[in-house]
Amino acid sequence: MRALLQRCKTASVSVGGETVGAIDAGLVVLLGVTHEDTEADAAYLADKVAGLRIFEDEDGKMNISVADVGGAILSVSQFTLYGDARKGKRPNFMAAARPEQALALYERFNALLREKGLTVETGRFGEMMDVSLVNWGPVTIWLDSKA
Repeated sequence: MRALLQRCKTASVSVGGETVGAIDAGLVVLLGVTHEDTEADAAYLADKVAGLRIFEDEDGKMNISVADVGGAILSVSQFTLYGDARKGKRPNFMAAARPEQALALYERFNALLREKGLTVETGRFGEMMDVSLVNWGPVTIWLDSKA
């Protein structure tokens, strides 16, 4: 599983002009799932996302987690994180999991974050979405459940 995190001041996702998820300060998490991923990968990334200290403390050091600042998560499924563009000009997405597997793990990831007490807003799986955010910092972090 892969997650691209962006610390944000505000973020939203819309489908067909309708806002389906929105948060104030927190994290936008773009989440990709591959064939070998399991619930263990979802649990690993949920723990990492919830505990990652990328918000500034009173001394201006990145030392506080999204939970510590009372932030929220905007979670958006994104199969293109497994795009391979090493050959040719058009990426292939063969490494991305089938929608049924990806949806189940995406939903499990979000449920695990909620179990940690975080507010989690989402996009709509499999839909064409418009994601807007004000990247705070900017701070962008890449996480992968495979070492």
